[in-house]
Amino acid sequence: MTHAHQHTSHGDSGHHHGHGHGGGPGGHPLDADGGQAEILDLDAEVLAEHIASITARLPLNAEPRRIVDLGCGTGAGTFALLERFPEAHVTAVDASAGHLQLLREKACARGVPDRVRTVQADLDAGDWPDLGTPDLVWASASMHHMAHPDRTLRTVHELLVPGGLFAVVELDGFPRFLPPDAPQGRPGLEERIHRATDGFHAEHVPHRGADWGPMLTAAGFAVEDEYTVTVGIEGNRSEAIGRYAHGTLRRIRGAAAPALDPEDLAALDELLDVGSRHSLLHRDDLVVRTERTVWAARRA
Repeated sequence: MTHAHQHTSHGDSGHHHGHGHGGGPGGHPLDADGGQAEILDLDAEVLAEHIASITARLPLNAEPRRIVDLGCGTGAGTFALLERFPEAHVTAVDASAGHLQLLREKACARGVPDRVRTVQADLDAGDWPDLGTPDLVWASASMHHMAHPDRTLRTVHELLVPGGLFAVVELDGFPRFLPPDAPQGRPGLEERIHRATDGFHAEHVPHRGADWGPMLTAAGFAVEDEYTVTVGIEGNRSEAIGRYAHGTLRRIRGAAAPALDPEDLAALDELLDVGSRHSLLHRDDLVVRTERTVWAARRA
């Protein structure tokens, strides 16, 4: 079930695993395990309906023909936009050569290689490569990774054609999966894991949970739509949800471990042990719970 409600405030409950300005937080300690591409693909698979609902709601004056996807990762937004706008071409920008290679392979497999251009770039660099003059710029789960977000917003404003739209999509934090009374003997473990990463994320990702509305206005945009989508997807909807939960908690274990007590860490490791009957991969009570806030802002 997916439903939308008006956005009123931002939590700061945790960093997400999404597609940062390098297709995810490239070089970030959370990504040292090299499994980021898999998580991005699972995110795209599990939340496909949700991403499509956001692209459908964009307040466009006309169907865009030239789109730029900033921090595209392995292409969740790129392919959702290509499907939504069948006449459009997308320039997919990311710092990760590996993510871009996967995206190109997917474009070929889907029969749309001529509609996708990939550009490897560090969006925190002062000079961006030539990205054309897009009608629409899409930034999903990437803006909070920017070291200089104000500069990035101004650059996007200059990049867009007059009247063009900038869509900023940000997660409230890592998704949650377990019921509050789980696991047996350590109820509430998942929330304690996320709290254990708060200091780490405050240092490494200071813009998480930011309200992008005032910053967009300061950069010269007119914010035309702002809302939060609340997602709740039952685990029985897809076998991918168990893998999504496992991959997500595995990725944050390193950041959480120093602040967890030994009993909690042991319980987390049992959830991550694929050979255990208590593994996340074997649970039938998982629910994907997350929120994404969307800002749609126009260059006047």
